[in-house]
Amino acid sequence: MMKPLFNRMALIGVGLIGSSIARAAREQGIVRSIVATARSGATRARIAELGLADQVVDTNAAAVDGADLVILCIPVGRCGEVAAEIAPRLAPGAIVTDVGSVKEAVVRDVAPHLPDTVHFVPGHPVAGTENSGPDAGFSELFIDRWTILTPPEGTDPGAVDRLAAFWSAIGANVETMSPEHHDLVLAVTSHLPHLIAYTIVGTAADLAQVTRSEVLKFSAGGFRDFTRIAASDPTMWRDIFLGNRDAVLEMLGTFGEDLAKMTRAIRRGDGDTLFELFTRTRAIRRGIVQIGQDSDTPDFGRPQKRLPPLPRPYMADGE
Repeated sequence: MMKPLFNRMALIGVGLIGSSIARAAREQGIVRSIVATARSGATRARIAELGLADQVVDTNAAAVDGADLVILCIPVGRCGEVAAEIAPRLAPGAIVTDVGSVKEAVVRDVAPHLPDTVHFVPGHPVAGTENSGPDAGFSELFIDRWTILTPPEGTDPGAVDRLAAFWSAIGANVETMSPEHHDLVLAVTSHLPHLIAYTIVGTAADLAQVTRSEVLKFSAGGFRDFTRIAASDPTMWRDIFLGNRDAVLEMLGTFGEDLAKMTRAIRRGDGDTLFELFTRTRAIRRGIVQIGQDSDTPDFGRPQKRLPPLPRPYMADGE
């Protein structure tokens, strides 16, 4: 267990990411105490029941009292209002960060509210599952995953280094880039795939000639993976698409052009074009596995059932 990096960490919002941060930080001993809050009284009670924090308080302002690290683990659409609420209570020298998947909008909405006496270092742990809530978290969530920090111009480098050390201590690889570049990268690697997943699953649900029971019963592996992505928190993803609309629309335009090429290839029976694309995309998948961002276990690591032995009356003659 390492020496604490922060004396008091305040978590505003304790869902999958917040509860995973709490578990990992406590496990590694990198904060002396944790104070947490959530909008719902039921969630606050559950946080206390799980022992995720040393103190659970009712308001965001109370949570940040005396904290030298404040992490906003809330939908990006709420970050501005919460920043205004906590600003008067922030301790001088505190680091304020977030975990949102959009960064330009967060900088725009949060920075104007914060006093000059604190350090604002937006962040995005590129990790997660389709589950949400304080029970969904686990301390290993960030191991070998990337956390991107997007400090605005003029941010104290020491504060950035200190926050990077925090994320490294709970297992993450840390990269720093501008908020604008982050949003463009994530539009293609995360936001567009989620939008496609939501659309495909919605299309399947809307097909009049296919019943709901058939969609569920005959879902192939690809559709099952799309449904996992499409099960992600709807509030969070609504805010992400609205907050990063320009980059998402740019990527959607490019995707639409590529989809039109594939449509023409299928219509014309152009197997060479299809094969060339599938070969390139297969190489990208192998590259992701090679750098340790996913496993190459068969069937994407799904547990496999085994058939029970046949009862003796069904055994072949002579056996």
